[in-house]
Amino acid sequence: MALLSIKGLSKRFGALVVTDNLSFDVSEGEIVGILGPNGAGKTTLFNLIAGTIRSDAGEILFNGANVAGTGVAERCRLGISRSFQVPHPFTGMSVFENVLVGATFGRSGDDRFEYAFRALDIAGLKQKANLLAGSLPLLDRKRLEMARALATEPRLLLLDEIAGGLTERECHELLSAIRDVHSAGVTIVWIEHVVHALLSVAERLVVVNFGRLIADGKPDDVMKSREVKSIYLGEDVNV
Repeated sequence: MALLSIKGLSKRFGALVVTDNLSFDVSEGEIVGILGPNGAGKTTLFNLIAGTIRSDAGEILFNGANVAGTGVAERCRLGISRSFQVPHPFTGMSVFENVLVGATFGRSGDDRFEYAFRALDIAGLKQKANLLAGSLPLLDRKRLEMARALATEPRLLLLDEIAGGLTERECHELLSAIRDVHSAGVTIVWIEHVVHALLSVAERLVVVNFGRLIADGKPDDVMKSREVKSIYLGEDVNV
């Protein structure tokens, strides 16, 4: 049984169809990359999975249960968590306090401190726990965004363009943290425009355009697809 199963998912805003009868599965333990041009409906897909917006049709099955009618808080409790494209930490609070906010969700005991420290360790921020979040450079803000999501103890982590704006060296460091997250037993679905970063960790690629599924398969096969090249990369790109 798939951990996440998207079945016939559709969403429109007025006359604009942003998710069009979309279907694909994610198995537990996978790292699945989502590719597509700007406006393809990728972030809308994440918002639908996370519960920020409701679908017009279709099902979102998580661990076999249809969660399409539930809200963000319930999906988080079930084990779905996400990051956002632009990190917005509580700048006047410490790194640890920021992560503790996530770890406190749905908990009241002292184990929330353990969850917070564990999330910081996996994200590579343990040594910066006492720094003010507002003093962090972009890479560490991205790590903090990931750590806050991890502190909720998710089974599924949705990463939304987390490599955007980073240098090559910073990307390499972030990829190491993402591999650590995966090694900790978290299934990852990752939207990214920094294609080489995504290709270095993704086991499968799902490509969407205008909310429709264009390709789903092994990265090498997907990147060689003429349809993917023409829609996303351009006909003359050699990959």
